Amino acid sequence: MHKDLQEILLSEQEVDEIISRIAGELDRDYAGEDKRLVLVCILKGSVVFMGELMKKITIPVEIDFMRVSSYGAGTETTGSVNIILDLLRKDLDQCDLVIVEDIIDSGRTLAHLSRYLQLKGAKSVRTCTLLDKPDRREVEFEADYVGREIPDEFVVGYGLDYDEKYRALPYVGILKREVYEK
Repeated sequence: MHKDLQEILLSEQEVDEIISRIAGELDRDYAGEDKRLVLVCILKGSVVFMGELMKKITIPVEIDFMRVSSYGAGTETTGSVNIILDLLRKDLDQCDLVIVEDIIDSGRTLAHLSRYLQLKGAKSVRTCTLLDKPDRREVEFEADYVGREIPDEFVVGYGLDYDEKYRALPYVGILKREVYEK
């Protein structure tokens, strides 16, 4: 375990089991000739999760990327969602999008992106998250595919960071308060 962690919340094996389960759900829900599954990775935090998820999906799948920001300095959300890298596809009306996120806190980002991509003309839009903190929800929002609900703790690893650190940890851990409350 990393010295800055209070504890490991999800082991490598637990994360792998979660991803296998979600991949199976996506296989089931998007099988068929009338479906065109496109995973939309929200950079940067979701890249590890999506990379593993797409390897476990057995049906045809495409990938794309968006980058958004809802955090200012530190650990608090700003309340607004800024699109830094947009999804630019001419075939959006033929795509069944699944937005892939690492974690849902307030719910603002995924609620906003879901509406935004529907208005841009996507055939369908659903959402997927590795981790969900329902106690932090500020808007009414539930993801379609949820890996695990977690307590309201600051977590890192498996793509999740604090100040661009800890993303490469192969598990999800709770960061010690003294690290981010300096």
